[in-house]
Amino acid sequence: MRDTLEFLLYDWLHVEGLTARERFADHSRETFSAVFDTSERIAREKLAPFHRLLDTEEPRFDGERVHLPAATLDAVNAYVESGMLAAAKDYDIGGMQLPCVVDTAAHAFVSMANTAVGSYAVLTTCNANLLMEHGSERQREVFARTLFAGEWFGTMCLSEPQAGSSLSDVVTRAELEDESDPLGARYRLRGNKMWISGGEHELRGNIVHLVLAKIPGPDGKLIPGTKGISLFIVPKQMVGADGRLTGERNDIALAGLNHKLGQRGTTNCLLNFGEGKFQPGGKAGAVGYLVGKPGEGLRCMFFMMNEMRIGVGLGATMLGYAGYEASLAYAKQRPQGRPMTAAGKDAASSQRPIIEHADVRRMLLAQKSYVEGGLALELFCARLVDELTTGDDKTQAQALLDVLIPIAKSWPSEWCLEANSLAIQVLGGYGYTRDFPVEQYWRDNRLNMIHEGTHGIQALDLLGRKVVQQGGASLAAMAQRVQATIERAMQTEWAPLANQLAAALAQVGGATKKAWATGEPEEALANATPYMQAFGHTVLAWIWLDVVLAVQGDSDFAHGKRAAARYFFAYELPKIGAWLDVVARREPLCRDVKPEYF
Repeated sequence: MRDTLEFLLYDWLHVEGLTARERFADHSRETFSAVFDTSERIAREKLAPFHRLLDTEEPRFDGERVHLPAATLDAVNAYVESGMLAAAKDYDIGGMQLPCVVDTAAHAFVSMANTAVGSYAVLTTCNANLLMEHGSERQREVFARTLFAGEWFGTMCLSEPQAGSSLSDVVTRAELEDESDPLGARYRLRGNKMWISGGEHELRGNIVHLVLAKIPGPDGKLIPGTKGISLFIVPKQMVGADGRLTGERNDIALAGLNHKLGQRGTTNCLLNFGEGKFQPGGKAGAVGYLVGKPGEGLRCMFFMMNEMRIGVGLGATMLGYAGYEASLAYAKQRPQGRPMTAAGKDAASSQRPIIEHADVRRMLLAQKSYVEGGLALELFCARLVDELTTGDDKTQAQALLDVLIPIAKSWPSEWCLEANSLAIQVLGGYGYTRDFPVEQYWRDNRLNMIHEGTHGIQALDLLGRKVVQQGGASLAAMAQRVQATIERAMQTEWAPLANQLAAALAQVGGATKKAWATGEPEEALANATPYMQAFGHTVLAWIWLDVVLAVQGDSDFAHGKRAAARYFFAYELPKIGAWLDVVARREPLCRDVKPEYF
């Protein structure tokens, strides 16, 4: 994986060029490589050996506290001690001022080695990043800096038992207690939050929950919809004005753990806020500090959610990558079958490794095209974040990132999961057993289509908002970049693929217009998921064409990249026609079918 990662960074994305910018002037290819060396070593020595253990010994709640394997603490300590939680942040808060794309690449090793540690880390970093963007100076000092140092861990608390992705229906209530608290306007929260990853553990002295709740209006009633949603810092342990723990427990109680198909090493919880089990200050109600202004909670939280979606996409990609590497190693050494030649019909002749069978090569090529394409996509998005922070054309970078975030989350979570399924198939019956890791990779990856916005939610966001916002500015920004790649490829041996991509881009544009031809959202969005699948495949075809234009030489590595690109165009891109057909004609079946028919 390291050679592919470095090719994508240096030969394709030209990351060394970022060191010419003032923020990254202290860095070079050598410092980046040192970061990768550290991440790779920690992943190999401290994280990967415990991936299976954290799956088989899942968190256990005895009614008072959550029990985790000791290896969990050892693993997260190793990651925290590396300093990678704050790697992309300023020097003055303990960061390394790494480009986001380099930080993302370094985290790829962690995501591949141990999903539990990766989850605790990304939740904490994204939590702190939100507070740096939207918190007060005191909130940044007390909470964000402590999170970046790894002294406390963080979560995000959005969903409720009765309101999963429908955030407008949250009913957690926040009532003002003291507007002049140094840590921010202090409220008392009452409600329940569900599916909270990292929501309860004793890995650190405190857990900083970022909680969405509604402030009641003058009549005491909650404002319907999303306008009344505000964001609060709700720490597990109470924090004094001086930033130190007071020793008092906040009114947050664990109602129970969710027992998951995969990603078992990360606690996942139902939390009760303000039920009175703990009473800080002698009163019931969980203490929370307002972040930003009242009613702006969803806007603030989307800052973290968008970052998390890139993190989810990277995690899905690297689980797919782990399965690919495992199945590739197996295929090279597993003997079975003989050539379909006269010599092969001799039962006494030697069997050949299964990698010599065309169908096994098909499955390996599919995996390679998915996981290497997915990694390129995530790194490209991270590179756009660097353009947002230090580049000259921030408007263009933002427009492109807006339309790519739903794809960065959804595409790897679907197709790198398919890579894991193919890895199981390559191993045959062995792949279905726990004696080999590929079944766990599939189970761990299956969650990624659901959390941080389900597949359907991403599709609605893409077709319902991103491609039509600002008169289609984001879609136009992407089309412009794709067209530039097509024009470069037309001057090379890749011209046939460039023509194929141009046709696909035109299909996507035409289907987008036809979907919205009537202006009726119910009609346009009924087939949002096949639209997103086609859009995602078109994006990945563009990524692969752009990547392969950077491939040089006659090595096996180079030929492998070219083969993966050809596979994607030959076997995958043609799928978009069927997906876009139902979008373009606004197929009414799924919208009109009656519940009684089921």
